[in-house]
Amino acid sequence: MIENLPPCPKCSCEYTYEMNALVVCPECGHEWVPGESGAQDGESAGERVVKDAVGNVLTDGDTVTVVKALKVKGSPSGIKAGTKVRNIRLIDGVDGHDIDCRIDGFGAMQLKSSVVKKA
Repeated sequence: MIENLPPCPKCSCEYTYEMNALVVCPECGHEWVPGESGAQDGESAGERVVKDAVGNVLTDGDTVTVVKALKVKGSPSGIKAGTKVRNIRLIDGVDGHDIDCRIDGFGAMQLKSSVVKKA
């Protein structure tokens, strides 16, 4: 039995418990082997990987293209598919909005990585 169980790598919950050889998170249900390095799917512990709509890894400063038309609240016209967005910043946003950017004609916005592709 492990004395100090590690927090959940997905949701950071401290109330994890041991079940056979696994450690389980009661909040999100994530299960993992405690001896493994925190890396899963090529991610290192503490490093978040953001991928675009087709699976390319995005980084700060990339240029992306919007892949589908987006409605913008308070604007008569939305953002058209094919609009290029330069110099993005990756953030921990709300509701999956993980890209902070400035779009010509609209100003500062937050986008979801699932609606853009790397240019």
